[in-house]
Amino acid sequence: MRTSRLLSPLAALWLTVSCAPPFDPATEAKKLLARDAEWAEAASAGKDVDKIVSYWSDDALVVPQGQPVLEGKAAIRAYIDASLKIPGFKIHWASEKVAFSPYGKLAYMRGTNEITVPGPKGIAMTLPGRGVTVWRLDSDGQWRCVVDIWNDAPAAAPATKQYAASPLLMLRGVQPNQELLLPGTVLNAALHRRVSMECARSIIPKR
Repeated sequence: MRTSRLLSPLAALWLTVSCAPPFDPATEAKKLLARDAEWAEAASAGKDVDKIVSYWSDDALVVPQGQPVLEGKAAIRAYIDASLKIPGFKIHWASEKVAFSPYGKLAYMRGTNEITVPGPKGIAMTLPGRGVTVWRLDSDGQWRCVVDIWNDAPAAAPATKQYAASPLLMLRGVQPNQELLLPGTVLNAALHRRVSMECARSIIPKR
């Protein structure tokens, strides 16, 4: 009798697990990206602090660049409320490349963001950034962010330009379509003249 009583709940548990739909990463990724996009829109609107904060879990960890770590919704809510009160403050982001844990209960994705804040003399300035978020599928079937980290985007690379075949440049070891680092968007005229003169000396026979 005791054995049969023990087997009954185990059998029910087995049936529940076996009947559960298989985890589909592609479908779940679309759902998670859609939820993240909703979150970004709510944050960009900046009107409903409670709605914005609801996308984090109760035990969430937020790590802003150069600032103390925020632990839990109370600290996060205070941070969001203060941010939205900054004149001209605005934020928006877009995420991509969702990756899941083997059982589909955790996920992470990376994204880019833009934050607008008052700059020098009160003129608004928009700063690019990047971040990583970690999400957890809670017992109610809803994805919530448990770790949120962001920092500044890297500085822009120097301007480059590709050049077609040129006898003068090729004599100096510059190959067709090779990218040259430029101080602006055009090759420095003085450098070009110097290269030309040196190339000319190598071609014209000495008397």
